Amino acid sequence: MTVSAGIILAGGQARRMGGGDKGRLILGGQSMLDRVIDRLGPQVGRMALSANGDAARFAEFGLPVLPDTVAGFPGPLAGVLAGMDWAADLGASHVITAAADTPFFPTDLGSRLREGARRAGTPIALAATIEEGRLVRHPTFGYWPVALRFDLRQALEDGLRKVVLWTDRHGATSTVFPGDPFFNINTPEDYMQAERIIRTTAE
Repeated sequence: MTVSAGIILAGGQARRMGGGDKGRLILGGQSMLDRVIDRLGPQVGRMALSANGDAARFAEFGLPVLPDTVAGFPGPLAGVLAGMDWAADLGASHVITAAADTPFFPTDLGSRLREGARRAGTPIALAATIEEGRLVRHPTFGYWPVALRFDLRQALEDGLRKVVLWTDRHGATSTVFPGDPFFNINTPEDYMQAERIIRTTAE
């Protein structure tokens, strides 16, 4: 039995980057999506991409592409739901999600989220950091039980869109990671900063 499946949330429309798939941007000679796959792959049994539109544009990555199953582009929770449904067919008990525009997330993300959920006795764990003394959650990085997929589908069909509103209903815990590993690329300035990070770490 596959315990955890990995879902890369790649459904954003990248308006601030001029549109298109941010995951296809090249960072340090490698696509951002390849960097995410390299980080998440060793942490899970199987992986898939959550994305709408023509799946053929992701053919080079060799992963299943999961479109939303709820109409209206309701956001990342729809990607989580599509991942849960796919993982259920595999016999997986949980999915671990990561965003396609966040190339430096921790290589121990999955194990720490699982442990966080176990210690808290809660079904869901979300990644978090401490910024200026304040807890900041990163809800696209989470550990989600497949068993909640029916509840999530109903919530989406009822109009819920904000991730933390749904996770709070289920007592989600926050697993705190040090530093700023969930830096994501939303703007051209972010892209240049990511290039600088890669150059610095390669030196």
